[in-house]
Amino acid sequence: MRPTGLLHLGHLHGVLRNWTRLQHEYDCYFFIADWHALSTDYASADGIANHVMDMVVDWLAVGVSPSSSALFIQSQVPEHAEMHLLLSMICPTAWLERVPSFKEAQRLEGGRELNTYGFLGYPLLQAADILLYRAGLVPVGDDQVSHIEFARDAARRFNHLYGREEDFELKAEAAIRRLGRKTSKLYVNLRRAYQEQGDVEALNTARAVIKEQQTITLGDQERLYGYLEGAGKLVLPEPQALLTQRPRVAGLDGARMSRSQGNAIFLRDADTELNEKIRQMPTDPARVRRIDPGEPTRCPVWQMHLDYSSADVCQWAEQGCRSAGIGCLECKAPLVEAIDAELAPIRERAQDYAGNPDLVWAILAEGAERARDEARETLGEVRRAMGLKYR
Repeated sequence: MRPTGLLHLGHLHGVLRNWTRLQHEYDCYFFIADWHALSTDYASADGIANHVMDMVVDWLAVGVSPSSSALFIQSQVPEHAEMHLLLSMICPTAWLERVPSFKEAQRLEGGRELNTYGFLGYPLLQAADILLYRAGLVPVGDDQVSHIEFARDAARRFNHLYGREEDFELKAEAAIRRLGRKTSKLYVNLRRAYQEQGDVEALNTARAVIKEQQTITLGDQERLYGYLEGAGKLVLPEPQALLTQRPRVAGLDGARMSRSQGNAIFLRDADTELNEKIRQMPTDPARVRRIDPGEPTRCPVWQMHLDYSSADVCQWAEQGCRSAGIGCLECKAPLVEAIDAELAPIRERAQDYAGNPDLVWAILAEGAERARDEARETLGEVRRAMGLKYR
C-alpha cells in the first residue's frame, strides 16, 4: 500500500479486513510502498515518513499482526531495487508503454511532470516486489489484475532466458520418481493431458499436487513445475491473482469514499467528529420539508445504511423516509451509532500504538529482516541463473 497517511472506511472494508483473514491462511508479506509513492510524488516527498507511521498504526489497530505476517517498508529491503534492476535488463520498453494505466494516470495527474522512468517503470517495480518473494498468490481487486499479468509475463520471460539447467530432463525425471509411485503416475498423466490436449484443469491440478509435496527439495519442485509446462527450470514462479471482493464503500456524498474527494470517514475520527460528518451529509434533495416523503435510493445516507446497519434498521429507515415518518437527522442517528461501534476499538488500539512509536519502528525493522531473508534467497537463485554468481 502506498503511504498516503491516515486510512478510512474504504481501506478497512476494501483491503484490511481481507488482510487480517489472509494472514492466518497464508505466509503473508505486507509492505509500505514508499518507492512507489516517489513515482508520482517525487517533488513532495517530505511527508512520506509521517504517512508511513500513520498507515502502519492503522494497520496494527485493525488487526494486521506482526506475529502472523511480515510488515515492512519497501525501501528498507534494498533487494527490491536490485530485483527491479535485473528485471529491467530483459523487459521490453513496449511492455511498459502499453500498460493501460500509464497514459490514463498521466492524463489524470494534471500539473505534475510524469515523463520519468520511475513512473514508466513502476509496473516492473511492482513485478519485482511480487517475484522477489516467489509469491504464489497476490490479493487484488479486478482493477489490478493487469499488473499481476505483467508480473507473470516478466517471470515467464526470465524463465525462458535463464531457466536452463544442464541435464534438466534427467533431473526432472529423477524428481518425478522421488514423488512415489502413485503421485508420480498422477503427475505424468496430468502433464501428458496438458501438453498433448491443452487441458488447463490438468495443469492446475498438477501444480497443486506439486505444491502439496512436503518431502521434495525446492530445486526439485521448481524442476517439476518447469517440466510440467515444457520449459526449463522454473526460477521465478508465475504469480496468480487472488481476487478479492472490494466493496464500493460509499462516502459522505454518495460517491466512492476517497481522501482526495473529501468525503471520507477516517478510522481514527473521534466520535464527535464522526457525528458531525454524518449530520452534515446531504440527503434526498426532493425532501425539502420534514413532512415531505423521500426516496432512499437518491440519498447517500441510505447507501451507508446498507453498508453498516442491520436489516431491521434499514427497513425502519426506508419506510420512515418514504412515509415522512422520520426526519433526516433521526434517520442518521443509528448510522452514527453503528459506525462508532466499529471504530471505537480501532481508535483505542491506534492511540496505544501512536503513543509508542519505538514499538512501531521495531515491528517494521523486524519485518524487514524477515523479508530480507526471503529476498536474499530469491536473489541468490536469480544471480546464479543470470551468471552473476562469482564465488
